[in-house]
Amino acid sequence: MDQINNQVSKKIADDLDISLGEELSDSEMIKHIAHRVEQLLKGDPDLLMSYLYRLDVEEKNIKAAMETSITPAHITFANLIWDRQKQRILTKKKYKQDPIEGWEF
Repeated sequence: MDQINNQVSKKIADDLDISLGEELSDSEMIKHIAHRVEQLLKGDPDLLMSYLYRLDVEEKNIKAAMETSITPAHITFANLIWDRQKQRILTKKKYKQDPIEGWEF
């Protein structure tokens, strides 16, 4: 699972322009994501929504985070981003297919 978490961390850091110096635990990574999301919420919410769309976070979850969540929105968004990226990587691993022989160009 550590390899998955490292892949998720790298993907999110690249997508949200977060610089990471070392391996972080899940909770530390979520704190970094939450900090970046909070910056975007205050400074450029349209860019944040673009990131959420590109990261494939479901719109119903975004709306729920903004309207009904008891937790602050930036923390809820950070958890949504983390969970979705982990789900995407696990799905890719599960359905990964080997290259088809004879299709090299």
